[in-house]
Amino acid sequence: MGFSSQIFLVSIFFCLFASGSSSIENFRQARFPIVEPDVSHTKLRLAKEGLEVIERITTPIAAIAVIGPYRSGKSFLLNQLLSLSCYEGFGVGHMRDTKTKGIWVWGTPLELDKDGVKTSVLYLDTEGFESVGTSNVYGDRIFALATIMSSLLIYNLPETIREADISRLSFAVELAEEFYGRVKGQDIAFEPAKLLWLIQRDFLQGKSVQQMVDEALQRVPNKDGDKNIDRVNQIRESLAIMGDNNTTFSLPQPHLQRTKLCDMKDDELDPTYVENREKLKELVASIIRPKILQGVPLNGKQFVSFLEQTLEALNKGEIPSTGSLVEVFNKGILERCLKLYDHRMEELGLPLPEHSLGRAHDESKNEAIKVFDEQHFGRYHAKQSVDKLDEEIDKEYKKFIFANEYQSSKLCEALYTKCEDKMDQLQVLRLPSMAKFNAGFLQCNQSFEVECIGPSKAKYEQRMMKMLSKARSLFIKEYNNRLFNWLVVFSLVMVVVGRFVVKLIFLESVAWILFIFLEAYTRMFWSAESLYYNPVWHFIVAIWEAIVYSPFLDLDRWAVPIVVILAIFLLYRRCYGRSKHGTRLLLPLYKHRKGVSNRPRSD
Repeated sequence: MGFSSQIFLVSIFFCLFASGSSSIENFRQARFPIVEPDVSHTKLRLAKEGLEVIERITTPIAAIAVIGPYRSGKSFLLNQLLSLSCYEGFGVGHMRDTKTKGIWVWGTPLELDKDGVKTSVLYLDTEGFESVGTSNVYGDRIFALATIMSSLLIYNLPETIREADISRLSFAVELAEEFYGRVKGQDIAFEPAKLLWLIQRDFLQGKSVQQMVDEALQRVPNKDGDKNIDRVNQIRESLAIMGDNNTTFSLPQPHLQRTKLCDMKDDELDPTYVENREKLKELVASIIRPKILQGVPLNGKQFVSFLEQTLEALNKGEIPSTGSLVEVFNKGILERCLKLYDHRMEELGLPLPEHSLGRAHDESKNEAIKVFDEQHFGRYHAKQSVDKLDEEIDKEYKKFIFANEYQSSKLCEALYTKCEDKMDQLQVLRLPSMAKFNAGFLQCNQSFEVECIGPSKAKYEQRMMKMLSKARSLFIKEYNNRLFNWLVVFSLVMVVVGRFVVKLIFLESVAWILFIFLEAYTRMFWSAESLYYNPVWHFIVAIWEAIVYSPFLDLDRWAVPIVVILAIFLLYRRCYGRSKHGTRLLLPLYKHRKGVSNRPRSD
């Protein structure tokens, strides 16, 4: 007894485990919601369970969606296409309210071979239009989502085509105009669903379905210029142009007792209905194609991602519009184009002259827009995306302008500070030299002119000119006084050198003449300033400049090393000379004897 109880409990456990996992793991012969209404029944939200089923599909997906008014037999039609009964397939309601809420998917894809590619066909059941307790906006979103997701859109209409049915197709028409039939030779960015007009009626005599559709798409006279009629006429013209995107089919009612259809077998249904149903299956199989996005067939994960993008766009505004869809679909392309622009601009070495930065901006912007034109969704509403791309690029360009101004200011400030330090160093030269000051002045000016670039250059040029002008005036003011003092010291040094070092009377005389001239002239004319206008002074200055600074020798830098080297040389020479002289005195001499010549011994 205890053993049997244990087996019973284990069996219950495995049954519960299997039932809990079968909802996702074994999704054959099951339907799942993929899109559900929110609490307010105005917007849509994704259903995780159904999305997990779709994400498992690795082959290209083709979706068939059936749309139409509520209580028009959409779920029953899908079951007929799937060869399923009402108890096996999609739920069929016999009450006044709609049975399907949102969008549901049949969990077992039908696998077809399309152009040599294994394709998984999904069947989608949608909530009917004009159902009780729903808003028009909600119905528009359902219609728009089915139009975008599906490869084949079956517009299920009872009896005939009404004006409201034409108006509701405006969204599908806009999508076709935006995304279908791009420039020849290029991949279609986004191919909307093919439209199958399916009209179920109790009679087959009279006009054909194609004639009914053609008549419904004829222009309505509008003598009064009614805007609504113009709008509907535009839709008619667009639908007429989309000739290869429209297909018509007529299907008779399966049985007069519609509430008992779910309990009937094929032999109990109208034979004409069964025959046409099989033809409809063949027609659907012949025109269905994988869903294409930018030239690539979508697998399960890509299809779900595409669905998420679409739902985001539809929930964005009060009324779904092609423009809002284009904006969301182009969002990723806009980001890539913006990154391309940023990458090209970041490769520039800032700072740059303003005209160079502007030229680089134009080239990068044109390249980004070119890429956008090649990849974007839509043709008409894409202008909004182009405007947004242009706006975002202008924002990025302003950032580069600010960065360029900062880098230019930073560079020019560094060059200005460097030149300012250089001028300060030239002001305190040990040996004042106008030639060296002028060379440093010119070098600073040229390096600043060449290296300082960008928008800050004009501002720093003015500061640079003022600083250099001030430094030059100050140097000239002190130059003569410092040079006079140096010449006085120099003349005294030359007197000492001429008398005691080189013992050259000519050098000593010239030095005395220079010293007497400098001291006597300033005593005679009371100031040194009067000396600076004397031609002799100019001659002396020219000689001084030639000695102190030249392109080959800068005496200000090398004066001390040269003096040290000369001192060492003279000291060595003097010591070496004394050493030689002392050696000759220390050589022994022979003492002379009587009668012997007093001649020193030869070497």
